[in-house]
Amino acid sequence: MATISNIQRHELLQVADAVAREKNISREDILTAMEMAIQKAGKAKYGHDHDIRTKIDRRTGEVKLFRYLLVADHVENEVTQISFKEAKSRQPDIKVGDFVMEELPPIDLGRIAAQTAKQVIVQKVREVERQHEYEEYKDRKGEIINGVVRRVEFGNVTVELGKAEAVMRRDLMLPRETFRPGDRVRALILDVRPDSKGSQIILSRTSPEFMAKLFTQEVPEIYNKIIEIKAVARDPGSRAKLAVYSRDTNIDPVGACVGIRGSRVQAIVSELQGEKVDIVPWASDQATFVVNALAPAEVTKVVLDEETKRIEVVVPDDQLSLAIGRKGQNVRLASELTGWEIDILTEAEESERRAQEFKNVSQVFIEALDIDEVIAQLLITEGFTKIEEIAFVGVDELEKIEGFDRDVALQLQERAKNYIEAKKQQQVERWRDLGVEEKLSTIAQLTPEMLVALGEQGVKTLQDFADLSRDELTNTQDGLLRGYDLSAETADQMIMSARSMPKVVGNNLKSS
Repeated sequence: MATISNIQRHELLQVADAVAREKNISREDILTAMEMAIQKAGKAKYGHDHDIRTKIDRRTGEVKLFRYLLVADHVENEVTQISFKEAKSRQPDIKVGDFVMEELPPIDLGRIAAQTAKQVIVQKVREVERQHEYEEYKDRKGEIINGVVRRVEFGNVTVELGKAEAVMRRDLMLPRETFRPGDRVRALILDVRPDSKGSQIILSRTSPEFMAKLFTQEVPEIYNKIIEIKAVARDPGSRAKLAVYSRDTNIDPVGACVGIRGSRVQAIVSELQGEKVDIVPWASDQATFVVNALAPAEVTKVVLDEETKRIEVVVPDDQLSLAIGRKGQNVRLASELTGWEIDILTEAEESERRAQEFKNVSQVFIEALDIDEVIAQLLITEGFTKIEEIAFVGVDELEKIEGFDRDVALQLQERAKNYIEAKKQQQVERWRDLGVEEKLSTIAQLTPEMLVALGEQGVKTLQDFADLSRDELTNTQDGLLRGYDLSAETADQMIMSARSMPKVVGNNLKSS
């Protein structure tokens, strides 16, 4: 058996230096691991209850083993504590709470102890390697990296990146893509996470950012920031759309990305297993951008609703299938690229819908204003679509309509106002019949129609309303007031108004 004392001191330091060079970690980390290993062997010899500590002299390699004893007024554990009186007899300037260090004789490193020490050193070295690996890759998220496939298990690919390993899950590979050990692979570092077994480096070939980085590598104008990639949308392995913008008006962003005879884009298509790429010019005008994004389909008309981020697109009848794409792929990618919900209509469908809307509005005008169809159609032709518009527009605007004079204009306005008032009164009676409390009607932005809608859905008190969230009011699918064009700001104002009223206790609110 060998003892610590008879191991050549310089050999200990040489071993530390050699391991540090081989593993590319600091000499200090290796020596700390050795101290931990000797400390563990010391505890195995003297008892695990003892506070055993080891110190290796960084200059000479001398190893010392100590037992630490805490100085206490009243000794409760003789293994780890020493009385103040006894400690003071050894060290006159000692205080309660200090430690007394007792140097221990060198220990024999038997086979088991030596094996244990080796395991501790190996474990510590692995921990340091894992930490270095994490530190190296944590700031490289979003980079493209090249590696070699080491193994394939259950469809997941383990990739060797020099001294580190990364994982690419089956769902982060292109659909019909297969790899074998030894294959070279190029992918995006999607994420780097610290893990008990080391840093977990996640690779992806399906991320939109991977395509953007490929274009950055392939197109010098993008790398030099003359051309900017504004957005990417992908259906990995099938089709993608890339929106680009040139800061230099003399450079065509689409042409630069395509390259001479398609050389640049073709290199990327080959890397992505034949994935088709539509490169479209970005535009600050949202309508123009959506039209560009729907290419190659032609668009004849667009109508935007900025409040709901929806856009209605009208295309020629023979362009409908092209605009929608196979299984809705083209319109889905265009929506993802632009951030707008896109509804597509043919010219025939839009014409039919407009005719129906014209008929519906005309009927409302005829019944509400007690007028004939000709006058109703004249009003619609001039742009009036609601009774409220007729009631509160300037009389001069109505007089401009062919065949109208001031008396007709005033009479129409009076009928419109009477209709609105009568309808309002009906709604007031309705929400009262539903049991909606009066206090709820004091919130300025809540109209009688809204109060009826709330009452029909069980929101009848100020407290009920105060406990709602913005989304519960405005969600386009099931919001309580989804049909009233409420902005998020207005919804928030109404809810906060309800919460600030006396005797209402909402979430995290105190009663006033």
